[in-house]
Amino acid sequence: MSRIITNPKLVGTTENVVFDFLSLLAVGETISTQSVAASVYSGTDASPSAVVSGAATASGSQVTQGLTGGVSGVIYKLVATITTSLSKTLQLSTFMAVVPDL
Repeated sequence: MSRIITNPKLVGTTENVVFDFLSLLAVGETISTQSVAASVYSGTDASPSAVVSGAATASGSQVTQGLTGGVSGVIYKLVATITTSLSKTLQLSTFMAVVPDL
């Protein structure tokens, strides 16, 4: 599974993370379905899926997911999964740290 790099997120902010599948798609292949799941990589959060805000959206080769809240000091693993017009299932992941508000 390929990874993308994301910046840390402040606890009190809502931000978007963008997963770009361009290098994984064949010419003419499009995104049919998309989803993003969150789990704890490091730290403690009883409900890590709560950082995912709303449904993921796709535009071109990119999947965008809103993120909110989270527990300060926790590193979350986010995995974007798509199904393509050629019936392939592809994934990209990232690690996102949540830090205290300034």
